[in-house]
Amino acid sequence: MQLDKRERSLLGLASILLGFLFIILLKAQGVTGSQVALQETAVPSLIQTEQENQQLSAENEKIKLELAKYAQGQSASTLADQQLQEAKMNAGVIAVTGPGVRITLDDSKRAAIGQEDPSNFLIHEQYIREIFNALWNGGAEAIAVNGQRVTTNTEVFCSGSYIQINGTRQMPPYVIEAIGDTNNLSAALKFYGWDKLGDFQQQYQITRKLEVLKEDMIPAGKLRDFHYAEPVKEGT
Repeated sequence: MQLDKRERSLLGLASILLGFLFIILLKAQGVTGSQVALQETAVPSLIQTEQENQQLSAENEKIKLELAKYAQGQSASTLADQQLQEAKMNAGVIAVTGPGVRITLDDSKRAAIGQEDPSNFLIHEQYIREIFNALWNGGAEAIAVNGQRVTTNTEVFCSGSYIQINGTRQMPPYVIEAIGDTNNLSAALKFYGWDKLGDFQQQYQITRKLEVLKEDMIPAGKLRDFHYAEPVKEGT
């Protein structure tokens, strides 16, 4: 069967249209395939990134916890050091400095005459103990005599020609130093027997001298050795 010219023209146009449609379909399939391939590649990458972020977040939290523990440890260590320092201060086993007073006592250079009692010309251990008590009552925070730190274990007693202090033999002059409020220390001394020593000074020429110091240094004392005493255990 032969087609006329008009029918042949319509058939050619239809062929061209079909060709264009086929090309467009192929391109559309190509684009869809690329998108599918891109999605198939991107999804695992996103999952991996999310997993890495979760791991980093976990490690960050772990580091924060370690830093917190370290800070707590440092705080505990600092507190322990402060408490240890305070305990040493209270025990008198570290040297301290600050304002205070210095008292000098010495035997008289004059000899007893006639019926005078020779003991009145000497400095006795009770004078030193009374001064210690006066200074403590005046708020003294540290006391020393002839370089010997006065602590709760300090003994003061006469042993012939010398006075024993902290197991050492001390001879006059006796230099007593105390750190604290200088006004309170001076007032306490006057209230507790300082004037009595003043009378002895006038009558027997003993040395009784008081100095107010802007800065003084009190040496460290020694810890007692414990051979028999033990701390009481909790729950006993």
